[in-house]
Amino acid sequence: MRRKGQAAVEFLMTYGWAILAAVIAIGVLAYFGVFSPGKYVTDSAIVTAPFYVNAQNINATDINMELRNNGGESLNVTNISVVGTTPSINCYCGSLCPSVVSASNVTTFKIVCGALQSGGTYKGDITINYRKSGSSIDLTSTGTIAGKIV
Repeated sequence: MRRKGQAAVEFLMTYGWAILAAVIAIGVLAYFGVFSPGKYVTDSAIVTAPFYVNAQNINATDINMELRNNGGESLNVTNISVVGTTPSINCYCGSLCPSVVSASNVTTFKIVCGALQSGGTYKGDITINYRKSGSSIDLTSTGTIAGKIV
């Protein structure tokens, strides 16, 4: 009777040590940042129609963004703003606004920011204000941008 109890305790202790080792291994991996998705951010930018972000990069002073006009007519971009969510630094279109983007053409915009931390990440919400040619009604296209700051 005594031997059966000892075997059961040894069996449970083996499982206990295995579970403890797994918890310690997960703790070490978390400490060294293996589970931090922010380290693996890829550059991405998405805006609603009629625009398409052809390419973008984020550096310490500004955001450079190539916008393609997928609409069937010329559009006059009056302002582009990026409201930063991480970090909360806002960026605004510089000297290239206003600019006319012809149908199916790509135009590069330089969006001026404050001082961003090189090597970090930036995420923000894009708002593009534009008008159709010959119109006085303001239209808006929105989207998001995220990427590493170079």
